[in-house]
Amino acid sequence: FRTDSFGRMACLAQSPQLYKQMAISSDLDRVFEIGPVFRAERSNTRRHLCEFTGLDIEMAIQDHYNEVLGVLHHTFAHIFRGLEERYGRELAAVRAQYASAPVRVSEQPCIIHWEEGMEMLRAAGEAVDPMQDLPGAQELKLGQLVADKYGVDFFILDRYPASARPFYTMPCADDPRFTNSYDMFIRGQEICSGAQRVHDPALLERQILAKGMPLEPLKDYIEAFRHGVAPHAGAGVGLERVVFLYLGLDNVRKASMFPRDPSRCNP
Repeated sequence: FRTDSFGRMACLAQSPQLYKQMAISSDLDRVFEIGPVFRAERSNTRRHLCEFTGLDIEMAIQDHYNEVLGVLHHTFAHIFRGLEERYGRELAAVRAQYASAPVRVSEQPCIIHWEEGMEMLRAAGEAVDPMQDLPGAQELKLGQLVADKYGVDFFILDRYPASARPFYTMPCADDPRFTNSYDMFIRGQEICSGAQRVHDPALLERQILAKGMPLEPLKDYIEAFRHGVAPHAGAGVGLERVVFLYLGLDNVRKASMFPRDPSRCNP
């Protein structure tokens, strides 16, 4: 969404992504943000909004992006457990109208690598392109397969193909066609997306150009890494989507007091 900022063109915030990374480059080891996010996407679906509350984290890592996955997994596990333990009466009222069960969460992160996920779908008779993102129907199918095999509703899919990820995503060291990226799912529907970021400015510039993007608008972001930055990774969560999927609602709009979509901007 474009707007005028005292004579200069600006956009409503789509993500704090670049700013989170710049904060890490200033030696803040871990940062988070809770704030509004705006997406000018004509997505008239039951799970998309044009305005939502974003929950974002970014953190320096020592050895592997699994460190971030551990933080995210245990954060969600704590939230889900707390909801069931502290708000049973409220949940019962919602579940009287929208049937759902507590989300099953493993003790440690249930991480499905992209290759395993593709093999599970093929074995179930699905035609998949391993170099493209999964459509929603196949994400739901994968959620069913993971539930049957591992007994969990909450899982992580990592190593997405580079073609399905933005320029700042770190390529896999063993195969640059894939990336150190991940999504988190409740029953096969995405609630969180993230990745290890590129912290090498030269590699970052190459990936920006490879995506057909100009360097000039991103110069301040790239410069933030010129004098060194810790390897880092993070994620973004859509709060309304978590509420919608956890409660088993039939539409994400029911998780927002004043939902905004392509056909509604008031009241």
